[in-house]
Amino acid sequence: MKHTAVAAAAVVVLLAPLTACGGTAAAGGDGSTVTVTVGYQSKTINTVTAGTLLRSLGYFEKQLNSLGDGRTYKVNWQDYATGAPITAQMTAGKIDIGSMGDFPLLINAARGKQLNRPTRLVSVTGYNLRGGLNTIVTSPGSKLTSLEELKGKKVSTSIGSAADGTLVRALQRAGIDPDKGVQKLNQQPAVGASALSAGSIDALSQFVAWPGLLAYQGKAKALYDGALLNLPTFHGVTAREDFADRDPAVLEAFLKAQAEATDYLNAHPVAAAEKVAKATGLPAEVVYLYNGAHGISTFDPAVKPQLVAALKRDVPVLKAAKLTGDVDVDSFVDDQYVKKALGASYAEKLAATPPPAASEVWPKGAGRTKAFASPARLLGYVSAHRDGIRAAYVPDTTTGTLWFADKAVWVANGGQLLPFVAPATARSYVTAHPGARVISYTDALGRAS
Repeated sequence: MKHTAVAAAAVVVLLAPLTACGGTAAAGGDGSTVTVTVGYQSKTINTVTAGTLLRSLGYFEKQLNSLGDGRTYKVNWQDYATGAPITAQMTAGKIDIGSMGDFPLLINAARGKQLNRPTRLVSVTGYNLRGGLNTIVTSPGSKLTSLEELKGKKVSTSIGSAADGTLVRALQRAGIDPDKGVQKLNQQPAVGASALSAGSIDALSQFVAWPGLLAYQGKAKALYDGALLNLPTFHGVTAREDFADRDPAVLEAFLKAQAEATDYLNAHPVAAAEKVAKATGLPAEVVYLYNGAHGISTFDPAVKPQLVAALKRDVPVLKAAKLTGDVDVDSFVDDQYVKKALGASYAEKLAATPPPAASEVWPKGAGRTKAFASPARLLGYVSAHRDGIRAAYVPDTTTGTLWFADKAVWVANGGQLLPFVAPATARSYVTAHPGARVISYTDALGRAS
């Protein structure tokens, strides 16, 4: 999310007539037809249970049709590249429900309060409790191997996004001033990706699905795994307060549909990845990296206390960037609707934890993946079926972040074959384990065969 884009969006909102255009205000003249407008980001694939996947499954429309209140409902799905325009449209009364990442959610809360169009965080889509949804990458031929080496270098990110938050925090931990220690370029993800390929920047800090996509395409390699921060990142659903107050049954219908889409994704992760890939043009292998059975993201609509606490820790980062003032997170979070929508299952979902990390292979032509007890066993299978592998995934030995096996940094430690997302993490392991050493993927395959 660009700083300039946020400012521009705020100007547009201030100039726009503050008349409600979403929700029941968009009804036909006789009041019998209601249009519900949903803003989503199709390619921000950790929001798919409130956007891309939900739309393709038609669950929201089915829930609305089952309300039995005598009204006819129409869903207006609006796709955006970032959260900023969704927030602008929500505060103008033109979008009823939106989904976006944690940092944009806080800007959503701040703009809503500022313009007297308050919004509420009503549910969560995808999350990672360690922060693995954001990654800093470099070009494939880069000689950079650690965050410390970024000092004085050009780094692209989207100011106001969680990826920028990861960059700021990671640089601070590395002893680098995030404002003066690097040359930060405020760019949209696609622009930053092009700049990385052109060699005009040294590194790119971005959110899902850009790091995994660029690595899969051979256009980038990981420099820093955001999970090393051990701070939760997530995406969530926000609703206009006036819409929620006026049509709580409609919002609850959306949240029930989101829960159904979540259940579908968890029960059919490969099919869900294929659906999202078809709708977005992203490779299904990349979608599965994040949204798969043991992917980087966990999907659960419950508003977990750890995520609320993470939002509170994010506020100072946005304040330092002068994107918001103070944000009252407690008043922004409102889980009453999702609690009602999910009923007795809410407490169970609230207490649920992410599935354990696991190695997976997606064989060509298969409708499901194969899980392995260890990365070494996965390598053994890949070695024996080299022409039959669509994708292979392994969890980072330190953080658990899933990554493509052929893009991981491999370490041999005695009979163990251990994968890492980034070279610095692998080096830290080697330093702490005498006799361990970094090896190539080819070497790892050979040792496992």
